[in-house]
Amino acid sequence: MLTKRIIPCLDVKDDLVVKGKNFVSLKFAGDPVELARKYSSEGADELVFLDITASYEKRKTMIETVRKVAAQVFIPLTVGGGVSSIKDIRSLLNAGADKIAINSAAVKNPWLINQAAKEFGSQCIVVAIDAKKVGNDQSKKWKVFIEGGRKETFLDAIDWAKEAEKRGAGEILLTSMDRDGTKRGFDTELTRLISKAANIPIISSGGAGTLGSLESIFREGKADAALAASIFHYDKYSINEVKKYLKNKGVDIRC
Repeated sequence: MLTKRIIPCLDVKDDLVVKGKNFVSLKFAGDPVELARKYSSEGADELVFLDITASYEKRKTMIETVRKVAAQVFIPLTVGGGVSSIKDIRSLLNAGADKIAINSAAVKNPWLINQAAKEFGSQCIVVAIDAKKVGNDQSKKWKVFIEGGRKETFLDAIDWAKEAEKRGAGEILLTSMDRDGTKRGFDTELTRLISKAANIPIISSGGAGTLGSLESIFREGKADAALAASIFHYDKYSINEVKKYLKNKGVDIRC
């Protein structure tokens, strides 16, 4: 069994790390290079860098910033935002990324997943899914949103996760828009359903607030990794504190 992973996330806008709530009300959270260095040295298992407005602004990822961040870390680095072609993926891998997250472009052109997996290997390709609950408790579904959460699609999040796997994705980065930045805990139900539907690792994002919420996403949500931002950026917990807690609770975590 693979150990569970703790992954800090750098949501980057205008070369600065920001954090919002439900994908809006963004606030400054730090310098991406400094935070990358800090999290790498503190024992993060991986790091995610997301240029969160690139797709909406119809531009490419800030490659120079990616290069600077990659130079500071000695752990796997996943980069996403504005990725829409094989050329984009190659450029980011050459800049130091280990994996590439594709969201909006994968929805608009699903064959990009197939092409990218064939060209670079599934281990490099992460399909990011921003999901939001639509409907009431009796008819609720999680729909996929793109362009930084601004545009709803017709896609069901669970069905899309299964299709992404079939097309060659090696991992799913699942973000609950309902829980993002709320610190109310991860969406364990959504994560569990997608973990059951797909046979590739699931990184759960959105809602980390307490140590217990991190334990729950592994035990109840069946996630393979937990991604968090606010609790690390604003020093509520250190990565070491999180890992020690989970280890003491019997979660198979790398310390």
